[in-house]
Formats: sequence, C-alpha cells, structure tokens
Amino acid sequence: MIDKELLDILACPLCKTPVKLDADRLVCTKCGRRYPIRDGIPVMLLDEAELPDSPSEST
Repeated sequence: MIDKELLDILACPLCKTPVKLDADRLVCTKCGRRYPIRDGIPVMLLDEAELPDSPSEST
C-alpha cells in the first residue's frame, strides 16, 4: 500500500504530471504509463514503465 502523502507528491518522470493508484501500479494521468510497485516501493523509472498500449501481464 502506498501512503497517501507519498502518492500526493509522486509524478510521472516523463510528463511531470500526477499519478494515480490503480491496483498494483501507478498510472500517469497524462501519458498513461504504468509504473510498478514492488514490495510497497514505487518504481518510477521510464525503463520499468509499461506503455499504455502494451498488454497487461495479468491475463
């Protein structure tokens, strides 16, 4: 779980816009990139982000 105060200050490293929590990912509100959360720590790296048009891993 991500602390609300942390979530309020996190931003997409590409767009610099806020992210929102969506299950086990943080999603950019502008570009749609999805950043994983591992062991409760957001991984806000562009190399780790899933692009909006890529299929999700949970099928």
